[in-house]
Amino acid sequence: MKWVFRIFAVILVIGLVAFLFLRTPDTDRDEMWAKYGAAPSRALTLADGREIHLRDEGPRDAPVIMLLHGSNADLHTWQPWAEILREDYRVVRYDQRGHGLTGAAPDAEYTREAFVSDVDAVADALSLDTFTLAGNSMGGWIAMAYALENPERLDGLVLVDASGAPIEREGSGNLAFKLASMPVVGNGLSQMLPRSLVAKSLSQSVSNQAVVTDAAIDRYWEMARYPGNRAATRKRFSTPREGFTAEQAAAMTVPTLVMWGKEDALVPFEGGEWYARNIPNATLVAYDGIGHIPMEETAERSAADLTGWLAEIRSAQETETEEPQ
Repeated sequence: MKWVFRIFAVILVIGLVAFLFLRTPDTDRDEMWAKYGAAPSRALTLADGREIHLRDEGPRDAPVIMLLHGSNADLHTWQPWAEILREDYRVVRYDQRGHGLTGAAPDAEYTREAFVSDVDAVADALSLDTFTLAGNSMGGWIAMAYALENPERLDGLVLVDASGAPIEREGSGNLAFKLASMPVVGNGLSQMLPRSLVAKSLSQSVSNQAVVTDAAIDRYWEMARYPGNRAATRKRFSTPREGFTAEQAAAMTVPTLVMWGKEDALVPFEGGEWYARNIPNATLVAYDGIGHIPMEETAERSAADLTGWLAEIRSAQETETEEPQ
C-alpha cells in the first residue's frame, strides 16, 4: 500500500504547487476605486457606519427607482438603463454586500434578511419615502422579499429574470456558479479564478453575445477579486437560499412588472411565468432571443417597457387618489 500513499503525496504536492503558481491575487482597493468608482459614484455611509458604493443620478424631485444587481455582478450592470432613465427618474443603484466596491460585510452575514435590511438602510440614508424597486436575478429575489415585507414603501416592483421561484432548472446552467457552489472545488477555484472562467460564465448567462466585451469580463474578474469579495462569495454560496411559495406570491400587494429573457439558461423563463401567474396585478414582458440580463442585452426596448409600465401604474394610482371616497 506504500505506493498508494506515495502517489497521493505526489498528487498533493503537485496540487499545492499548481495552487501557489495559479492563484490570482486580490485586486488593489485604491486602483479599483479609481477605475470603477469615479463620479457619479460615491461612498455612502449607512446608519450603522458601513460604507457602500452607490450611484444616485437624475432629478432630486423625480420618481425614484432603486436597482439591485444579481449574484457576482455590480451596479455597472444597470448602466444602460441608468443612462436612459436618469432623464426623468432619480436612479439609485449600489453594490450589494459582498460585491463590487462595497466589499465584504463586517458581520459576514449574507442571508436574505441581511440583503433586505440593506435596502431600507440605503433608502433611509438617502431620505427616500417611497420608490420603485427593481432587481435582476439574486437582486430580484431580494426585491421580492422586500416588497412582501414593506409594501407601504414601494410604488412598484420590477422582477428581471429573478431567482426565487420554485421551479426545476434544466440544462447545464452557469459553469462558474456550479463550481463555486462545490465546497472544496469552489474554494480552490475562488483563489485561482482564471479570467477565462469568468468569460465563460458571462457568455453562458446571455444570448446577446455583444455584451460579452473585454471590458465587461475584466470588470467581473476584477470585482470578484476585490479584497474580501471572494470570502464573501464562498460564505454566500454556503448560506441556504429559501424560495417563495405560491401563497407568499399571492399576498403581494405591490404592482409588479415581470421582465424575462426567454433564452435565460440560468433562471429559466418558467420562473417568470410562475411569478406572473401567482402575483396579483402582475404584468409579464418576455424577450425572444435574450438571456439572463435583458437590461444589458436589449437595453432600449426593456427600458421603454419599464417606463411605459411605470406611467400606467402612476396614472392608475393618481386616478385612485382623485376618486371621491
